[in-house]
Amino acid sequence: MKFSTHSITNANAAQLVAQGVAAIRAGDGLIDFSGVDRCDTAAVACVLAWRRAAQDAGRRLELRALPQDLLSLARLYNVESLIQPG
Repeated sequence: MKFSTHSITNANAAQLVAQGVAAIRAGDGLIDFSGVDRCDTAAVACVLAWRRAAQDAGRRLELRALPQDLLSLARLYNVESLIQPG
């Protein structure tokens, strides 16, 4: 799944989680952030929800082109190990 939005924030997180979970359930194992240039804490919650969905579906999830904002927030919340590319 590649995002059609430039930001992941509280305003669009629920919609993006639903899209990502649907894509994962349909067999998509890639979340591509290359078009995203702004994230807030909601992006961390999105990634964790997608990780759970992939785990529940017995699938591997690859995260590609993670934005620096997201990586910084993951470090802040000490969840870096859950938000890793690949």
